[in-house]
Amino acid sequence: MTDFPQTKKQLRRTLLNQRRQIPHEIWQQKSQVLCDRLSDWQIFQQARNILTFSSFRQEPDLSPLWQIFPDKNWGFSRCVEKDLVWHQVAIADFNNNMRSGAFGILEPRHDLPLMDLQNIDLILIPAVACDRRGYRLGYGGGFYDRWLPNSTGLKVGIVFEEFYLDEIPIDIWDVPLEAIGTESMIYC
Repeated sequence: MTDFPQTKKQLRRTLLNQRRQIPHEIWQQKSQVLCDRLSDWQIFQQARNILTFSSFRQEPDLSPLWQIFPDKNWGFSRCVEKDLVWHQVAIADFNNNMRSGAFGILEPRHDLPLMDLQNIDLILIPAVACDRRGYRLGYGGGFYDRWLPNSTGLKVGIVFEEFYLDEIPIDIWDVPLEAIGTESMIYC
C-alpha cells in the first residue's frame, strides 16, 4: 500500500464536493454519453441479467440505459441491515416499483422478486472514484465490500472520467473490479 496525502475519508469528502460542483446540464450530458458508451459495448449488448444502481448524489445517471433496454433483466439493490439484497425491477413500471430507502437512495420495493445471483452477466457498480488498478472508493458503508467477494458477473465501476484516478488508497478487504466505465472509455 502506498502512502497517500489523504485518507480515504478525506479523499471521499474532496471528491464528493467536486462532484457536487458539476452543473446539472453537464451532469446530464456526461451521463448520456456514458450510457451511449455502455450501450455500444459488446459485453453489455450480450448481457441479459444486469445489476445496477439508481443515481444518488450526482452519480452517473444510468436511467437512459434501462429505458433503451427494458427487456434485459435489471436488478437493483436494497440495503437490509448491513447487506445488499437484489430485486428484479420491471423498467416499464419503474416508478411504482421503487421507494426511497434508509439512506435516501431509490431502492426496489421489498415484495419484488429476488434476482438469481448465480446467473448475473454484468454488475454496474457506483463509486465515488475508481483507479487504474480497478479499485473503487465507495461511500464508506462497506455494503459493496461485503457483497462483491462472493458475487458473479463482470464487475464494472461507473464514474465520470475526472473520478478515474491513477491510484486511490486501499484496504485489505477492497476487491478490484474488472472494468471501469466512464463517458470517455471503458477501461478493461
